[in-house]
Amino acid sequence: MTLENFNYRADPLFLRNQFSNHEDKYGIPIIDKSMFVNYGLQDLRLLGFNHVKKDNGSHTDRMIHFFLYDYLFESLWKNPEPYVEYLRDYVGVLTPDFSMYIEMPVAVQLYNTFRNRWCGAYLKSKGLRVVPTINWGTEESFDFCFLGVPKGSTVSVSTYMFHEHGNHADQKELFMTGYREMLRQIEPEHIICYSEPFKEMTGNIIYVDYDLSSCKHMEDDAVKSCCVKHIIGYTENYQSSPRIVRKIGYVFKGGGSAYGGEWMPKDANAERFLGKPNSIERHFVSNKSGDGGYYADLKYDENGHAVSEREYTDHGKPHTHTNPHDHVIDWSNGAPKPSSPIKLDGDVIPEFKKNILGDIIMKNNNSNGSAYDFSFESLAELKFCISCGAEITFDYNGHLYGIGKITETEYYIGSCSQNGEPEPGDDLYSSDIEEILDYPIDGKKLRERLDDIDIIERTL
Repeated sequence: MTLENFNYRADPLFLRNQFSNHEDKYGIPIIDKSMFVNYGLQDLRLLGFNHVKKDNGSHTDRMIHFFLYDYLFESLWKNPEPYVEYLRDYVGVLTPDFSMYIEMPVAVQLYNTFRNRWCGAYLKSKGLRVVPTINWGTEESFDFCFLGVPKGSTVSVSTYMFHEHGNHADQKELFMTGYREMLRQIEPEHIICYSEPFKEMTGNIIYVDYDLSSCKHMEDDAVKSCCVKHIIGYTENYQSSPRIVRKIGYVFKGGGSAYGGEWMPKDANAERFLGKPNSIERHFVSNKSGDGGYYADLKYDENGHAVSEREYTDHGKPHTHTNPHDHVIDWSNGAPKPSSPIKLDGDVIPEFKKNILGDIIMKNNNSNGSAYDFSFESLAELKFCISCGAEITFDYNGHLYGIGKITETEYYIGSCSQNGEPEPGDDLYSSDIEEILDYPIDGKKLRERLDDIDIIERTL
């Protein structure tokens, strides 16, 4: 082994095993309690870590927070030593709020909890006053996300992205489930709450206003005294100072869902994207000016989410839209996102009861012999269509085959007649799409015949 290799393997920033005081199960470092009494907690304001170097100790009456996008403080995790002197003179440092989104695998949530506590233990070992930031994901994370914090510690939390914002409902229930578990496991002495507390929160809460802790109020000492409010068991009587300016938007950062709370329509037009499950409904869509509009048909899945839309207008742009034209509605990010317009050229327009998948539509031959192209561009696209329950008819050397979905968990593939009806033959029924793709077509698996088959129809 070369000396270079040995030094790499033995580097403490590689092993992250410097702290003997840790939780046995996962090796999460324990952050010894910092004693504040009331020093530093009166009239508390925060300063984002991303402004520390620029501030250069000008506002040491603040605490440093990491309620920021993770990339803005990854450098502290990778190489913390250069930041110690920048941070030393501030009232205290909250531990880095590495994200704990519920969409993350539990292993990533565990890793981010470890990084949070490791950075805190490191800064504490250098003599800084450290406040653990507590964050959680799903209830599965409760096994580890409160570790490394002694009972009776002062801690920090953020309600920042859990409040209602834009088209997204609040995530209060998710927040409060973790908050109550934090109270049970840690029994914190003080809870620094970044952004407005929920009324259901109890404990010795120190509310730090988001806006007044922002960099735009760095020199505004006149508002300092109304930036923080001590609340014992948050009550209806709490009134913020008239000087406090509420932040209108919220940053999608930290905890809860990465996409924000459940999507909510904010106007009548947006309401059309939610409807009766497994139905088709017609809506009138008003123009933004309120002068006129157009009709649209929408098809809804079993959750009442619109999955496709047919708009009976060309929006005054016939070069990009036909009248009618279709859109596929994508909900993968938690909100409806219509696809680019799908033109419906030709004499035969597919019935809307046939759902649209991807950016292709049901193939129909018109009187001029033209047709819509239903070919699959990739194996992944074919698998996606099958998983959605598509009914696919394809031709290979004059022989027709059909793919369909029998139940919510079972698919079939087999021969069919010229009118598309199944006919006796070597049919395969399976709950495994991979088996469907292995179905033999003239000596080769279907997955290997993708470029050889002619798709006649793709419908749902």
